[in-house]
Amino acid sequence: MVSADTIRTVIGVIGNGTALVLFLSPVPTFYRIWKKKTVEQYSAVPYLATLLNCMMWVLYGLPLVHPNSMLVITINGTGMAIELTYIALFLAYSAGATRRRVLLILIAEVAFVAAVAALVLNLAHSHTKRSMVVGILCVLFGTGMYAAPLSVMKMVIETKSVEYMPLFLSLASLVNGICWTAYALIKFDLYITIPNGLGVMFAIGQVVLYAIYYKSTQQILEARKRKADQIPMTEVVVDGKNGGSTAAGNGRY
Repeated sequence: MVSADTIRTVIGVIGNGTALVLFLSPVPTFYRIWKKKTVEQYSAVPYLATLLNCMMWVLYGLPLVHPNSMLVITINGTGMAIELTYIALFLAYSAGATRRRVLLILIAEVAFVAAVAALVLNLAHSHTKRSMVVGILCVLFGTGMYAAPLSVMKMVIETKSVEYMPLFLSLASLVNGICWTAYALIKFDLYITIPNGLGVMFAIGQVVLYAIYYKSTQQILEARKRKADQIPMTEVVVDGKNGGSTAAGNGRY
């Protein structure tokens, strides 16, 4: 019979894979930034928030804080490296006040996590206490991360369009949330269960919205395409009329 620990490990590995897909989803955005050599109107906030979340979960997974959490460390350590790459690109192609603000926030985040680690390791003298303090902070940051799609869901309802809420990412978020919730429930871990359980709820909400507004989105896109196709035809007709008037004028002279 397969042990609970083996099942938990397998689910954790799958969770690592789905989380990696989510971490890599902004690659097209940063490819565009790299190609254009400018950050345009993009914000660094989502990547700074994700970096802070990853750093806190790495701290949580350390053997000195919460033993036997290697899979938590591996994916969040990978996430840290990916987010730092994004932020480095953002700093490279931003300027002035934007660059200074991002750099200051980055320094503040590193200092905050370092301070939490120092205080927890020196003042809390058991794994239970250390896990509780760091876990509560992880729940706060993790819940904020998973609640971020609420703004996109609001936009979908207002515009009746899922154009800017890709189904692939919603499904990846759903699978990721299910994996990590199951991982936490097999050997109960409240601090991993709460944010990922909420993540499952939000992801289900996104999939439901996709099903509701898929048809209206197709209608909106088709109407936009028809409008775009009509513009060149209108220009041809106008140009033709202008050309005829000019010829007539030349005839009179």
